Amino acid sequence: MPVESGKNHFELFGLPVTFDIDTDDLSVRYRELQRRVHPDKFASGSDQERRVSMQMTTLVNEAFQTLRDSVKRARYLLNLKGIDVDAETDTAMDPAFLMEQIELRESLDEVKQMANPHKPLAELANQIDRRMEAKVVQFRQHLVEGAEEGTRKARADVREMQFLDKLRDEVDSLEEDLAL
Repeated sequence: MPVESGKNHFELFGLPVTFDIDTDDLSVRYRELQRRVHPDKFASGSDQERRVSMQMTTLVNEAFQTLRDSVKRARYLLNLKGIDVDAETDTAMDPAFLMEQIELRESLDEVKQMANPHKPLAELANQIDRRMEAKVVQFRQHLVEGAEEGTRKARADVREMQFLDKLRDEVDSLEEDLAL
C-alpha cells in the first residue's frame, strides 16, 4: 500500500497543483488508487494494515470528491495557499452580485409557482451555468495573478461560486421533484 497520507490531494493522484485538471484522468487515477488501498484487499491482513487501509480509502475518497468538483477544488487550492475562504473577518461581497442572487432566487420562486415550469427552469439553469462559467474564468485569471490582490479576488470569486453552486443545486432538486 505505497500511498503516502502526507501528500496534498493533487500529489496523491500524481497531478499538478492547478485548477484545470482532466477529470476523466482523475477518475482513472482514483480507481487505480482505490484498487491499491481498498479494505477488501487487506481483509486477511493485520489490524494495523486494515486500519491503515480504511484511513487511506477515506483519504482517497475525500481527495477525489474535492478535486472532481470545481468549486471544492478552487477552495482547496486557496486553502493550500493559506487562504480561508470562510474567514469571518471579511464578509463583504459585491453588491451587484448579491442583487443578482436575489433576482435569481426570485426567478426560482416564480418558477415554482408556474403550472408548466420546465422551460423556464431550464432557462434559469442555463443562466446560472453561464454565470458560473464566467466566474470560473475570473477565478483562473485571479489565481494566476497571484500576489495579495489576485488572491483576494480569487477568494471573492470562490465565495460567489459557492452561492451559484448552491442555487444550481436547488434548481437540480426542483427538476428532480418535477420529474417524479
